[in-house]
Amino acid sequence: MAFLKEKDKEFLRQKFASEFDKDVELLFFKKSLDCEYCEDEENLLRELAETSDKIHLTIKNIVLDKSEAENYSIVDAPALAILRRENGKVKDFGVRFYGIPAGYEFSALIESITLVSQGKAGLPSDIEDKLKNLDKDITILVFVTPTCPYCPRAVLTSHKFAIASDKIRGYMVEAMEFPQWADRYFVHAVPKIVINDVVEFEGAYPEPFFAEKVLEAAALTKG
Repeated sequence: MAFLKEKDKEFLRQKFASEFDKDVELLFFKKSLDCEYCEDEENLLRELAETSDKIHLTIKNIVLDKSEAENYSIVDAPALAILRRENGKVKDFGVRFYGIPAGYEFSALIESITLVSQGKAGLPSDIEDKLKNLDKDITILVFVTPTCPYCPRAVLTSHKFAIASDKIRGYMVEAMEFPQWADRYFVHAVPKIVINDVVEFEGAYPEPFFAEKVLEAAALTKG
């Protein structure tokens, strides 16, 4: 079953051709058991990779390729790391998707791939300066559902922050696919954002508010 219509593929071909800079690697981790959406996401990513010769799809098994999964801090599947290829090297900005980026989240996937290719966060300079001065490692979890129209904005903000700072990782987490995570963080509404387990809020707030919450989390994080 095809996930992308031909008109959607043509739109993506034109978008990537005009907006891409460097090549992008989609590093996808799946598992053979207890993974309802692994096959669907793999097929979706295969179709997506066909829309640009600058998109390269690599598929790994989280069990068989455990050391590589650990290298990219992948702890469950399906999970996607979006990497930038430049001069024979791979740059990992910490952009992650846990769960299939379907529904409204597909737009966040496309924009995140584009941003990684460009290697630029596209944030206001004052926000980028604050994020670049972080001295603590920051992990941003953005819990979403495919039917939430506000969630992609929150996901994309976390990914912009990850591109802006080597200290930040931005993870989309599809709440229904990872109910154990959703239960742990008491996710009752989305988007729900959890930063370093010390700061949390709900809603797709503007970038300045989001940045202040990241700085607050950094101040509260020990070490």
